[in-house]
Amino acid sequence: MNSSATSPNGSRRANLRVVMIAAAAALGGFLFGFDTAVINGAVDALRHAFGLSAAWTGFAVSCALLGSAAGAWYAGRLADRFGRVRTMQVAAVLLAASGLGAGFAGSVAGLIAWRVVGGIGVGVASVVAPAYIAEISPAWIRGRLGSMQQLAIVLGIFIALLSDAWLAASAGGAGQTLWFGLGAWRWMFLAGVIPAMVYGALALAVPESPRHLVARGRTTEALGVLRQVLALDGEPALHRKLLDISKSLQSEHKPRWRDLLGGRGGLLPIVWVGILLSMFQQFVGINVIFYYSSTLWHSVGFSESNAFAITVVTSVVNVLVTLVAIALVDRIGRKPLLVIGSAGMAITLGLMAWCFAEASGSGASLVMPAPWGPIALVAANLYVIFFGVSWGPVVWVLLGEMFPNRIRAMALAVAAAAQWLANFAITSSFPVMAQFSLPFSYGVYAAFAAISLLFVLKFVRETRGVELEDMPG
Repeated sequence: MNSSATSPNGSRRANLRVVMIAAAAALGGFLFGFDTAVINGAVDALRHAFGLSAAWTGFAVSCALLGSAAGAWYAGRLADRFGRVRTMQVAAVLLAASGLGAGFAGSVAGLIAWRVVGGIGVGVASVVAPAYIAEISPAWIRGRLGSMQQLAIVLGIFIALLSDAWLAASAGGAGQTLWFGLGAWRWMFLAGVIPAMVYGALALAVPESPRHLVARGRTTEALGVLRQVLALDGEPALHRKLLDISKSLQSEHKPRWRDLLGGRGGLLPIVWVGILLSMFQQFVGINVIFYYSSTLWHSVGFSESNAFAITVVTSVVNVLVTLVAIALVDRIGRKPLLVIGSAGMAITLGLMAWCFAEASGSGASLVMPAPWGPIALVAANLYVIFFGVSWGPVVWVLLGEMFPNRIRAMALAVAAAAQWLANFAITSSFPVMAQFSLPFSYGVYAAFAAISLLFVLKFVRETRGVELEDMPG
C-alpha cells in the first residue's frame, strides 16, 4: 500500500499537524541534550566545591548516564504497557525533580543521586521519543521528522552551554555566588526545571501512537489518530493502513524480552545492529567534546570565558549541521550519511590526536604551542560537523524505524541502554585517560570511527522510504 498518496490540500494540513506533534515529542530530546551537557560548565566548580579527584570528577559527570541506561532499559516495557504519551510524562517529572535536587544538593553524594534520577528520565525520553515519532510519521518524511530528535538534542546542548556561559559570566565564574546565595553552578542545574515542565505540559496535548492503540485493541482511537497524521485518499485507505498495522503487530501476542532472542549471537541480528550502532555513536568520543570541552580548552591556555565561548560556538555548529542532516536524510538515505560521517570523523580525530601530541606539560599546566591550538580547534569543529550530519541524527532515525513493529519498543530500549552504557564508559574514563595521554585518547576515538565505517558498509541496511509494517526482522 502506498501510504504517501495524498490530496494536495489535505497533505499540507496533515503534514503541518504531524510536524507539530513530532516537535512536541522531540522536546524530550531537548531535555536529553540539556540535562547531559549542563554539567560541562560546572565541572571545575564541582571539583573545587567538593574536592574531587580526576576519577571522582569523571564519575560525577557521568553518573547520570548509568541512570539513563536503566531508564532506557525499562522504557520499552513502560511504553508498551502504559503508552508512549504517559511514558513521556513520567520522564518529564523525573527531569524536573532532578533539576531541583541537583541544584540544592548539599554533598557530592546528593548531587550524584539526583543526577542519576535525571538520567533515568533522560533514558526514558531517549527511547520513547524516537519510537513515538517514527510511529506517527508518514514514511516519506519519517527520516526528517525522526531527525527532529537529534535537532532537539543539539539545541538542548546549545541552550545548556549558552546558559552555563551566561550564568558563569553573570557571577564572575561558575564557582562564584549568584542569586539568593547560590553558586552559579547550582543555577545551571536549576535552569533545567523549566523545559522539563514545558515537556510535561506538551505531552498532555499529543495523541497516543496509533500502533500502541492497535496493540491494546483500541482500533477506533487508532483510526482517529491516523486521520490526524496521515493524509490518505479516503476512509478505505485509512482502514487498509489500520489493517496493515494490525497484521504487523500480531496484536494477540504480548511483547516479551525473549522475542529479541535468536540467531548465533543470542539476539536477533537486527537487534545486534541496533546495539552496535548505538555503541559506535558513543565510542567515537563525541560527548567528550560536549561534557569536557570548557575544561579542555581552558587547560591548553584559553581563558575560562574564551573556553566557554569556544564551547558555545561548537554547539552552534552542531545545530547547523543537524539542519543539513534533516534536509539530506530522506534524499540520499541513512547509510550514505553514516559512511561519510565515519570517514570524516576518523580523519579529524586523527588530526586532533596529532595536535595534542605537540602539546607540552600535563594536567592544568598543559600548553599547546602555535599553530597547533588553532588547528586543534578547526579539527574539533570539523569533527563535530561530520558527526552532526551523520551519526548524531541518523542513528536515532534508524533506531526508531529499523525494528519490526512487534519488538520496536523493547529492541530500541536495549539499543538505547547499550548507548548510555557506552556513553558512561567514554565519559567516566576520559579524565583518567587525559591525564595519561590526550593523543592516545583521541587516537582511540579515531580507531573506533574507522571501525564504524567498516561496520556500516557490511551490516547496516538502508531503510529510506520503507513502511514500518514492512521492516524485516
